[in-house]
Amino acid sequence: MLILGWLDEALKDARLRPACKVLGLHPTTIARWRKREGGDDGRQGPKSEPKNKLSRAERKELLRVVNSLEYRDLSPKQIVPLLADKRRYIASESTIYRVLKEEGQLAHRGRAKPRTSRAPRELIATGPGQVWSWDITYVRAAVLGTFYYLYVFVDVWSRKIVAHGVHKVECNLIASKMLREACEREQIAHGALALHADNGSPMKGATIKATMEQLGVLASYSRPRVSDDNPFSESLFKTLKYRSDYPDRPFQNLEEAEKWVEGFVAWYNETHLHSAIGMVTPSQRHDGSDVALREARRAVSAEAKRKHPERWGTRPTRTWGAPSTVHLNPTPDTRLRLHEAA
Repeated sequence: MLILGWLDEALKDARLRPACKVLGLHPTTIARWRKREGGDDGRQGPKSEPKNKLSRAERKELLRVVNSLEYRDLSPKQIVPLLADKRRYIASESTIYRVLKEEGQLAHRGRAKPRTSRAPRELIATGPGQVWSWDITYVRAAVLGTFYYLYVFVDVWSRKIVAHGVHKVECNLIASKMLREACEREQIAHGALALHADNGSPMKGATIKATMEQLGVLASYSRPRVSDDNPFSESLFKTLKYRSDYPDRPFQNLEEAEKWVEGFVAWYNETHLHSAIGMVTPSQRHDGSDVALREARRAVSAEAKRKHPERWGTRPTRTWGAPSTVHLNPTPDTRLRLHEAA
């Protein structure tokens, strides 16, 4: 009755023959079922097992072989010829694939299973000195194919560059020294800071890991080859390299690169009005002087509305606000909540 019920529903908008073709049935078969009492599906399927079906013992042996240490990292297309070289045949490639699918093993077996990586944990900053992000980018040197390496540590909440340096090599010893000095300069308490970085070797070297443990810094890392996991550093580097005064030619020496970077950091921290923090500078956000600045801006907006209320109508004046909480690698639930609140 179920098949005929579906067919009757379909015949409201379709003809009988096309509908039967979709079901794999002939119209005369449908007519015969309708005449029979009850109108049930008359198909019974095969009444006996195929003669070429593997026995229970053969199936068990097949699974033992393909999951053995010797073959578990190989596909059936590799297993069958290797067994043939040993004058042995257990089943065809298609049969092995079918059995593995039935057993839920039609994927990677043993060590062939690829490593899975989870998204980094969500880090939340409600003030400066709680979450930092750091990374290394290349800047071109005078010799073709060579680079200097720009190290940058940025406070996620305030966007302030808290440490930077240009060096000739990538080295976790350099990063370790920079981190220790930055924590001392920013007076970071033991256990108060989380530091996020990419998955590169300078970020996961033994020295910087040891330094982080000594300072009580929580380590957080991006997934391999997922740049979106470190968005604050990536955004900062884009700002740096899209500056109008970023040199078109390579830096002639390390001193020239250091001088340009010093100028950029001074501009970025002290002059640049950052859109993500309410159009104040990172330094103002970092030291809290932005609070009085925002209040003064609100007063200007209120006075402008008082003088010309018709220009605002019932709309409120601009709040000149900034997010009180900053999320690094937010969870899907947090993303949804932030989107709804926007």
